[in-house]
Amino acid sequence: MGYVRLRIRELAEQKGWTFKEVADRSGVNYNTVRSYVQRDALNTADISAVYKIARAFDVTMEDLVEILEDGGLISIPVRSE
Repeated sequence: MGYVRLRIRELAEQKGWTFKEVADRSGVNYNTVRSYVQRDALNTADISAVYKIARAFDVTMEDLVEILEDGGLISIPVRSE
């Protein structure tokens, strides 16, 4: 089974945003944003929430999502179209 990690923390730090601001700007529930940040590896994620967060940061989903395999990063692109 594959796992993903969302780069919300890094992107928020680059923008100088709090996680609350990420939630407000993306329209994604704060608790969802916080749960995505707190977990290093997710086996499921709401794709519409991921898309909204990526749009808030003005990045592609590929820039937001890291796909993990057996604890290591592998490069499998996630298409946002």
